[in-house]
Amino acid sequence: MKYRHILLVVLAVATTVLMGACARRQSAPVTTPQPAPPVTESDAVPQAPPAPRSSQAVVDDEPTSSPLVEDELAGRALEDLNRDSPLRPVFFSVDSFELDDEGRSVVAGNAEVLKQNPQWAVTIEGHCDERGTAEYNLALGERRAAAARTYMVSLGIAPARVKTASYGDEYPFEHAHSEDAWSRNRRAHFVVSGK
Repeated sequence: MKYRHILLVVLAVATTVLMGACARRQSAPVTTPQPAPPVTESDAVPQAPPAPRSSQAVVDDEPTSSPLVEDELAGRALEDLNRDSPLRPVFFSVDSFELDDEGRSVVAGNAEVLKQNPQWAVTIEGHCDERGTAEYNLALGERRAAAARTYMVSLGIAPARVKTASYGDEYPFEHAHSEDAWSRNRRAHFVVSGK
């Protein structure tokens, strides 16, 4: 009799918990799974970044014709934002991590997009061409990402919204072995990593 009473109480509590969980689950908004976080400066082994935009999108250095406002981009999933990103990559000279005038202009444009979308967080990925050792390329990629981040923060973007990662020569935009391809692979790539 005593065990029967305890069993009924346990059953009643379990039923109440399950019904509450079901009710919450039905009213919970549908969320898009977040991609695995990219490798940061402190991690030893890089992970695959989100798929880069097509080569054609990278070659297009024309600024957008009208400012992107939060309403236009708010409903898009991270994967969609990064597939057709409003954030442009910055390209670097051989063995360099210094931003030239064009690079500063690109970072300034990306900062404006972030100001218009204050809920976004980004990861700046540093990349290199295939020449150089893996260690050298990882270190240079890190410096490229850090240079872009430093400039972006100086333009008023909160440091907590901008992380960096280095992939060295692991994820090239172009797979050819030519100066033109290498120039496209020496970059700081901006990825929306949180909304």
